Amino acid sequence: IIATFNLMYFDRLSLNIMTLGGLALGAGMLVDNAIVVLENIFRHLNDSANHGKQKTNVVLNAAKEVGRPIVFSIGIIVIVFLPIFTLEGVEGKMFAPMAFTISFALLGSIVMALVAAPVLSLFLLRQGNHKGMFLITLLKNIYRPILTWAIRRKGIVIAATAVAFIASVALLPFIGTEFIPTLEEGSILIGVTMAPSISLDKATNVIMEMERRIAEYSEVEETVSRIGRPEAGSHPHPVNYAEVHMELRPLREWTRYKNKPELVAALSQELSSWPGVQLNFTQPIQNAFDELLSGIKAQLAIKLFGEDLNILRQKANEISAAIEDVPGLVDLSVEQSFGQPQVQIVADRPACSRYGIDVSQVQEMVELAIGGEAIDTLYLHTRRFSIHVRFREDRRMDPEAIRNLLVHTEDGSLIPLSQVAEVKEVVGPIQVNRENNQRRWIVQGNVRGRDMGSVIGDIQQRIRDSVDLPPGYFVEYGGQFESQQRAMARLSIIVPGVIGAVFVMLCMSFGSIRHALLIILNVPFATIGGIVALAISGQYLSVPSAVGFIAIFGVAVQNGVVMVSYFNQLLHQGLTLGEALTQGALLRLRPVLMTATTTILALIPLLLSTDIGAEVQRPLATVVVGGLFSSTALTLLVLPALYGWFTPAGEEVVV
Repeated sequence: IIATFNLMYFDRLSLNIMTLGGLALGAGMLVDNAIVVLENIFRHLNDSANHGKQKTNVVLNAAKEVGRPIVFSIGIIVIVFLPIFTLEGVEGKMFAPMAFTISFALLGSIVMALVAAPVLSLFLLRQGNHKGMFLITLLKNIYRPILTWAIRRKGIVIAATAVAFIASVALLPFIGTEFIPTLEEGSILIGVTMAPSISLDKATNVIMEMERRIAEYSEVEETVSRIGRPEAGSHPHPVNYAEVHMELRPLREWTRYKNKPELVAALSQELSSWPGVQLNFTQPIQNAFDELLSGIKAQLAIKLFGEDLNILRQKANEISAAIEDVPGLVDLSVEQSFGQPQVQIVADRPACSRYGIDVSQVQEMVELAIGGEAIDTLYLHTRRFSIHVRFREDRRMDPEAIRNLLVHTEDGSLIPLSQVAEVKEVVGPIQVNRENNQRRWIVQGNVRGRDMGSVIGDIQQRIRDSVDLPPGYFVEYGGQFESQQRAMARLSIIVPGVIGAVFVMLCMSFGSIRHALLIILNVPFATIGGIVALAISGQYLSVPSAVGFIAIFGVAVQNGVVMVSYFNQLLHQGLTLGEALTQGALLRLRPVLMTATTTILALIPLLLSTDIGAEVQRPLATVVVGGLFSSTALTLLVLPALYGWFTPAGEEVVV
């Protein structure tokens, strides 16, 4: 309730895919603190030593016992989510709502755990001996000998954990990387780039014929096309660019193809044979998403910068030829900014000087004759009309007629334009694109069947080996790869700083650098399950999965704080180290398993969902669920085994 209220009224954020994902992730984490408090209250009420004592005092003491570590663990989890708040661009817009949701929900869970839960337990829990659940008893009987062995053979446990961590890190190069998984929209958008010199009528005929071919596929329900785009829009396009939007029937009604990639492959094979066109298969939202990232309507943009347009075009074609067979790279095309028939009028300055004609006079005459000029305004009541004057169409469209345009000399005589200017027909660029004040040419493509990082790696190697760029010419990589590099670079700087801040908070909580270091060691080990889960599921390391690892860091630290706090408490009560480790781990088995189970159950819908948005949430859920398995095992086995090394005999512990 607190999280939703904050989103709607304070931050003015709306519920979307990622806020709902945050609520799903938070739903499991929210009850963790209440579980720890209620489990401790239940254990104290069930303890025979507390029989006969006032119930209110027993509940209050039990809540106080775990209150301090709970508050610190919540604060640490909120700090752990700080890197998500620092993300910029599209990734920041997507994941900041989720971080807000979880953070404020966790703050609200403190009130539930430390205020509402103890009060409710006074009415709902009975004081006295209660028979334990058979399942918990069975799990403790299984866990006890394993725990005893781990404490006695701590060297083997630590070595096995280190080997598992190294093996999981070795899996990373085989997992692959991407920015954000492709969102399945249930439709297809084909970007069609035709010859720059094509007319509007011819472009219309080509697109209409394509639509008729596409409509023959039974999986396609309807098609809508658009040719060009007006200058009033944010991204104008000439008439040689068109978009064909295809609405698909439900997958259960498909007969020829099993899934969308098969349909896209069939369409690409049939339409790619069309002469003089370049195709880009994407989706409506994805198309807008890619265009917002770098102004390119594709997932991958190879940007070539330089001065000379002819050299840029030549090197762009060389790059395209060098990378065309890179596995996973599809819809490869070179920017169609050249090939427009043009009439160039170049003033002959010596001839103009002989006749006493200014070059500006020639330019103004050509502008008036061909482009036209508003010479006056006509008013009709409250309406105003410009009077536009230019030559007739037959006199401005023919190069020979342009050559015969008459120009006034200094003495008032008239001479043909051809005597003071060169009028020639050439083929030139449609437009000159610039970025950061430099001329730019684009080679673009999409990635299918492979991760973005591996494809980019192969492309970079091919360009280094096969393309020799002149001095002053260089290549940059845009699109989703650029955003991925920006997000990962920022996280690589912020995350270590956050871990340092967490370490300082742990030192403040325990008053011991050793215990703080013990809990921090759980952070890298907790990633083992997340990495293995990504590898088994065939998913890639992306921004959502990185957010999942951040969430796992928080959970690992939270479990470690609760476990180490209880070990310290038992040692303070006079128990030996072995007794404190065994008794503390057994008593914390139930809350640790319950907190992990509730979080996993809350994330199962994200793992199994196939609706729109599931592709973005699934990597996050996969990492968290896999990480919970390894984090729970480390909390129950590795942490008790290491605790003895980090707590020398006679050291005073903080309770």
